[in-house]
Amino acid sequence: MPPREETALALDGRPPLLSRALVLRFVTVVGALGSLFLLMSVVPLRATTSGGQDAAGLTTGALMLATVVGELTAPRLVTRYGHRLPLAAGLVLLGVPALLLTVSDDLTWTVVICLLRGLGFALTIVAGGTLTAALIPPERRAEGLGLVGVVSGVPSLIGLPLGVWLADKAGYETVFVLAALVALAALLAVPGLPDGRDLPGPTIGVAAGFRTGSLVRPAVVLATTALGSGIAVTFLPLAVPDNLGGVIATALFVHPAAATVARWLAGRHGDRYGSAGLVVPALLASAAGMLLTALTNDAVAVVTGVVLFSAGFGIAQNATLALMYARVTASGYGTVTALWNFAYDAGMGVGAVAFGLIAQRTGYPLAFALTAVLTLAALLPAFTDRAANG
Repeated sequence: MPPREETALALDGRPPLLSRALVLRFVTVVGALGSLFLLMSVVPLRATTSGGQDAAGLTTGALMLATVVGELTAPRLVTRYGHRLPLAAGLVLLGVPALLLTVSDDLTWTVVICLLRGLGFALTIVAGGTLTAALIPPERRAEGLGLVGVVSGVPSLIGLPLGVWLADKAGYETVFVLAALVALAALLAVPGLPDGRDLPGPTIGVAAGFRTGSLVRPAVVLATTALGSGIAVTFLPLAVPDNLGGVIATALFVHPAAATVARWLAGRHGDRYGSAGLVVPALLASAAGMLLTALTNDAVAVVTGVVLFSAGFGIAQNATLALMYARVTASGYGTVTALWNFAYDAGMGVGAVAFGLIAQRTGYPLAFALTAVLTLAALLPAFTDRAANG
C-alpha cells in the first residue's frame, strides 16, 4: 500500500512519486554516494602526510578528472548495455579500489585509486541518473529531483563527518573498508531495476549537448557553484586553525545538510512556480556564503558561511537539473545527466586543484574571497538563459 501522502496526491490528480523501482534505485544512490563521501575528506587528509599540502588537491582533482572523463563516455555504454550492467560495474569500481587503499599510503598509488573510483562513480551517476529521471513522473519532476536530492544528501550528511571522525578514532584503514562494503552491498539492489532501454524521443549525443546553449548555460551555473563545494570539502580541514577543530566537523555536517534541505525546498517550489527564477538567488547565496567562509579564524562566520553557501548550492543543483531535463525528450536524459554531472564534478575538481595552487600564494582567506567573486561571474549565463527562455 502506498504511503498516505502519496495516495492523497494521486487522488488530487498527480501520479504517485514513489515506486518499487525508484526505491531500489535509491539503495544504489546511497551505496555509491556513501562510499564516495566517506573518503572525500579522508583521502586528502591522509595524502598530506606523505605528499604535503599539494597532495590534498591532487587526490580530489584525480577523482574528479576520472569522473568527468567517465561521464563523457558512459552514455554510449548505457545505450549499448542498458543501465544495470554499467551501474553494477560502477559500484564495483567504487568498492574494490577502496579496499586497495589499505595496501599503501604512497601518493602515486593513492592517485591511481582515486582515478579508478572516479571512473566507477561516473558509471553510477550516468547509468543510474538516467534511470532515475525516467522513473520520475514528468508532472512532478522538480519535486522528484528534490526527493532524489534528499536521498543523495543523506550519505554526504553522514559520510563526510563520519569519515573524518572514524579516521581519527579508528584509523584510515577502517574507513577504507567501510567505504568498500557500502558500495558493494548496494549491488544487491541492481537486479531489481529496469534496464531502461528504448526511451522515447530522438537521441542527443554528448557532443550535441555541449553545443546546445539551453543545456550549457545551466551547466555553467552549476559548475561555478560546484567549485566552492570541492574547495569546502577538501580545504576546510586545512584552512581552519587547529584551536577551532570542532568547527571542521560541524561545517562538514552542515554543508550537505543545508544543501539537501535547500534542494528539496527548491523542488517543491519548482513544480509550482517554475525553476528558472531560483538560479540567480542561488548564485547570490553561494557567493555570500563563500565570502563569509573567508573569515577562517571566526567559528561563527565559517559555519554561517558554509550554511549560506550550501543552501545556494542545493538550490542551484535542483533548479539547473530540472531546467535541463525539461528541455529534452526522455531519450535525451542520458546526455543531460552526463552534462550536468560533468559540470558538477569538473567544478569540484578544478576548484580543488586551482584553490590549492592559489592559496599557497595568497593564503586561505583571500582565496575564499576570490572564489566568491568567481561565483558572481556566473550571473552572466544565468541572466542570458532567462532572457533566451523567457
